[in-house]
Amino acid sequence: MCGITGIHGKADAAAWAAARRMTAALAHRGPDAEGHWTNDNNIVLGHRRLSILDTSETANQPMTSHCGRYVLAFNGEVYNYLELREELHNYPFKTTGDTEVVLAALREWGTDALRRFNGMFALALWDTHEEKLLLARDRMGIKPLYIHSGDDGLMWASEVRALLASEKVARKLDRVGLIDFLRYQTVHGPRTLIEGVEMLPAGHLLWADDNEVRTECWWDAATAAKGHIDNGEPWTYGPSASTAVRDLLMDSVSLRMRSDVPFGAFLSGGIDSSAVVALMSEVGDRRVATFNVAFHEDQFDESQYARLIAQRYDTDHHEIRLSADDFLAAVPDALAATDHPSGDGPNTYVVSQATKKAGLTVALSGLGGDELFAGYPVFRRTVDLLGKQWAMAWPKGLRRAAGAAYKVAKPGIASDKLATLLAGQSLDPASTYPVSRRVLLEADVKRLTKGTSTTDSVAQWCKAQLDASPGLDLPVLSRISLAEMHTYMQHVLLRDTDQMSMAHALEVRVPFLDHRLVETALAISDPIKFPHTPKALLTQALGKRLPREIIDRPKMGFTLPWDIWMRGALEDTCKQGLDTLSQRGILEGKALDNLWRGFEQGHITWSRVWTLVSLGQWIERHDLH
Repeated sequence: MCGITGIHGKADAAAWAAARRMTAALAHRGPDAEGHWTNDNNIVLGHRRLSILDTSETANQPMTSHCGRYVLAFNGEVYNYLELREELHNYPFKTTGDTEVVLAALREWGTDALRRFNGMFALALWDTHEEKLLLARDRMGIKPLYIHSGDDGLMWASEVRALLASEKVARKLDRVGLIDFLRYQTVHGPRTLIEGVEMLPAGHLLWADDNEVRTECWWDAATAAKGHIDNGEPWTYGPSASTAVRDLLMDSVSLRMRSDVPFGAFLSGGIDSSAVVALMSEVGDRRVATFNVAFHEDQFDESQYARLIAQRYDTDHHEIRLSADDFLAAVPDALAATDHPSGDGPNTYVVSQATKKAGLTVALSGLGGDELFAGYPVFRRTVDLLGKQWAMAWPKGLRRAAGAAYKVAKPGIASDKLATLLAGQSLDPASTYPVSRRVLLEADVKRLTKGTSTTDSVAQWCKAQLDASPGLDLPVLSRISLAEMHTYMQHVLLRDTDQMSMAHALEVRVPFLDHRLVETALAISDPIKFPHTPKALLTQALGKRLPREIIDRPKMGFTLPWDIWMRGALEDTCKQGLDTLSQRGILEGKALDNLWRGFEQGHITWSRVWTLVSLGQWIERHDLH
């Protein structure tokens, strides 16, 4: 796990200095080593290293192939590197880790090697003979890669702040990305909040030489899942689905336990993290270290469930007790560590900080289980709404009146969303899902931006991907999973996990996002996946590994008294963030004031305001206009 940077097009003194500034900005991601490589003509590669596999200096990067033709800067882990190494038996390996295997595989198989990799990665490969650059990103978008193309050439980095540190990217806010952020508390790729900075999409690669820059998709979840259905594989519809899920998840966990440094697992006590710990204990040859962040305040504490799993599997359990005040004290540091804002980052920051302090360098996480196995309420809501499609036969005026009446009877964001849906054209997943994930509705966005509006990126994506083949050919729950993975998971959860864990030089691995398991889960029919309750297929696959207390427990999430803090200890932080948005002319001051007053009076939830606070704090810190 590391950070990468680079510039293609120029390699003069100015480019070299810019590359060094970029790499220095990623020191927190890779405290163990720094490296650069250039041909003094048109390419500079930079790397910061967090040593996980083969911690020797020989494995530092950028790494050159034994023939001298290829140079690689690589961020991430390819877990099946031992199996790939066996296939590359003619290569004269000098290291024992995965980086040299990735380099040898790309040399041997070209971009076909990407399809053989099982892992998370963002990489830059330079071909010194053809003077051609390859950038590539993993299937699920676990590791980020930001790019900027301008007069100084093509630049890339693992974080936005590194591109800004180059001093060659204008600190200008992307107004289209801003509206996307207001709607969904994040910006959906390829856009970002910085004008001219984009993300290389998940499962995509980029080629660049002196003549052109082109991007292409090398893996797509819907296409891969449809391939399994078309092949008539029996687990897509029958009882063997649980066996397929169990075997794939077990192998995924086993692969992600490969490490030359101390590792363990986050253990919240929920189904997903408990499943990971149970399987780690089963396939590993040493006692599993588990980490639970517990709270002194009973209403926030779910440590009893984590202890239940820890005792069942005799783990080396670390219960890191915090008070709400301890968490509160970490919020300013979490805001400072934010590379690209969201409304949910501080939670991940505190858990990562506590885990790193306890001695871990690698932690396995249960992230992805809800998205794959229909664990969120949005799955049931979307299916229920699809069953009420008959309501769309009512005259539109009547539907609007019914929505307005419901808003009066039960005021709140849920009623506002229902009224929006009733005023629409359809209740199919492509139409209802975007509304379900909204933080601010369109009327709020227009008030904040003086009436400005843009195409809804999530609605546009859902229409293109869920209402057309291959997405349309998948089961309904799988279509919702696709939307969850593209939106909340990829652009909030994974982005936050990367930036907040790497702020502490902690690598987080996500077994549920093994591409083989993802393809399988998406191909399984709805009655098998969700016969009666959320995650029924997953719990069936785990058999007796999880006690009923875990399976049947209410879903808590990571809930803290933000509304109290924001009216008290965090009030100055909140007003500073909101004032930045107003004073810089980014959002309408009167609308911001009304939003804050609505929060103070209890009419508006804290999360809708905190999203704007984090945005304002981030804009101030990076001096954006």
